[in-house]
Amino acid sequence: MGQRRALVTGASRGIGRATALALADAGWDVAVAARTRNEGEGRNESSGGSLPGSVASTCALVDERGRRSLGLHLDLLDHASLTAAADAVTEAWGGVDLLVNNAVHTGDGSMTLLVDLDVETLRTKFEANLVAQFILTKALLPGMLAQGGGTIVNLTSAVAVSDPPAPAGSGGWGFAYAMSKGAFHRLTGMLAVELGPQGILAFNIEPGFVVTEAMEVNAKEHGLEGHYVGAPPSVPAAVIAWLATAPEARELTGQTIRAQKLALERGLHADWRPGGRSGA
Repeated sequence: MGQRRALVTGASRGIGRATALALADAGWDVAVAARTRNEGEGRNESSGGSLPGSVASTCALVDERGRRSLGLHLDLLDHASLTAAADAVTEAWGGVDLLVNNAVHTGDGSMTLLVDLDVETLRTKFEANLVAQFILTKALLPGMLAQGGGTIVNLTSAVAVSDPPAPAGSGGWGFAYAMSKGAFHRLTGMLAVELGPQGILAFNIEPGFVVTEAMEVNAKEHGLEGHYVGAPPSVPAAVIAWLATAPEARELTGQTIRAQKLALERGLHADWRPGGRSGA
């Protein structure tokens, strides 16, 4: 099987946490990277309250699965933390075989109308949702290339390739968020074209509508429990674990994978849809 060492960003909760656990179940050691070090420290950017999940708790769950964990503090707006995380996993494990760029900026600007958007907010989104991923990816690439290859999975979004159906606040999203994800979306193809011949596999994962812990907390606070119907984070997580492990996944390098569609087509996850057939 060889070494299976992964670094997952934004792994304190949501898709990142689910991915860390899916990888551990598939035999991977997981470096868990996020801002929230310990339970109770998670900030809810929407309401100002707290959110469940932490690096420590995800590491504990990886350990329970019999795999090695490595807790890393990572802040998308702190360039030093990105290079420090890459250095730490390289020192501890000799590098990684898989990088999952999942973390995303959740601060102001995602729902700001273009006419209300200031340059500083635009720059912040760009720094957090593209520059940070570039820094971390570039820091880990030399190790991957030296060992003959590696896999990079980037969590993209439909906003990267489509216009909103309405303005932000009325069913759409803001320009700053779409711009940053659109630029990040191009990273996968460039990696596949430039470094594919040297053994680098790269995938975009479009997770679709996923109900995360943050969404559940916000729904409860606003009396909207059960209002949002989407896939659990374990769906894109199952797809990421498959892409990182299955030999046939190599044929999809450079492509954007619709996680929910692939999960159903390949039976990677039980059918979560209302009225769906288990294992469909």
